[in-house]
Amino acid sequence: MKTANALHKAGTGKATEDLFGRIGEFLWEQRLTPDPQHYAFAYRVLTDSRSPLAQAVAVLTDGGVRLSRADIEKLGGTIAPSAAGADEARAKSDGLVAQTQMQVEGFTDIVVAMRAETEGFGRDLAASADAMRDASIGPDEVARLTGAMLDRVRTAESRLEAATHEASELRAKLEEARDNARRDPLTDLPNRRAFEEAFEAQSEKGTALCIAVCDVDHFKSVNDRFGHAVGDRVLKAIAEALTGTCGAHLVARYGGEEFAILFAGVDRITALDTLELARKAVAAKRYRLRESDQPLGAVTFSAGLTAAATGECLGTVFGRADKLLYVAKHNGRNQLQIG
Repeated sequence: MKTANALHKAGTGKATEDLFGRIGEFLWEQRLTPDPQHYAFAYRVLTDSRSPLAQAVAVLTDGGVRLSRADIEKLGGTIAPSAAGADEARAKSDGLVAQTQMQVEGFTDIVVAMRAETEGFGRDLAASADAMRDASIGPDEVARLTGAMLDRVRTAESRLEAATHEASELRAKLEEARDNARRDPLTDLPNRRAFEEAFEAQSEKGTALCIAVCDVDHFKSVNDRFGHAVGDRVLKAIAEALTGTCGAHLVARYGGEEFAILFAGVDRITALDTLELARKAVAAKRYRLRESDQPLGAVTFSAGLTAAATGECLGTVFGRADKLLYVAKHNGRNQLQIG
């Protein structure tokens, strides 16, 4: 793989004048934006091929798999806020965490109050039972004690109902948080984590699987010419087209301008036919700038498609599809390669 080759070159003592080029190659392979944080991370990786960091990167990228944001963070790098909508997603996540925390605290308070109420009710019930056994008390006193016990029962029931409601809301918030952790904030598609989990689950069932790796052609030029806001709208449009055509299967935004599709229960040819419909649908559209109605032109994508053998891990299958994607790019883009 190119990343492994770049690591090797960095450790051979080659003159430093091409270090900038190797860093650029590394950033391109990993689909990282040219931000200072990413340059610093790439510099650390490429200037010492024997370092634990470089070796960890080599292992993670073996077979063509690109580094994820989580991978870089775990390795001690920082992530540049390159994706539009990240602030909004972070704010939404922080708000959800705050709401959940408040509900947890409220639920705890209710449980503590119920426990105290139950203990007090038990003591009062025992005292009332002893009093009723006393032959000296009259019917009015028995009625008063019975009414008092019924009031305590109603209070306990009310608190239990409130606790049950809080528990249901808390469960819903936690499910929402779990879903958000597996969803891309820009396109609302499943993210890389969701894709990996789905592949593992389907693989364990023995389902026939195919993987397609799709990459928007000349996406950098769209961002450079029209800005990231337009680039984001293009990504949303691609996401909608892929979902509309391949909706029976899992379509995920894997990172940057790259999408991945998990075809389950179909063979390569069926998957290829479905993906070809998506490619044609995307290529046939003509986009215009919302602000000025200026033509944006055609937007296309290239893709590599492969079938997973029984027991094959995701890294191996994805790496094969990714290499096929590079073949499609090299052969002129706006096409599919199957292998």
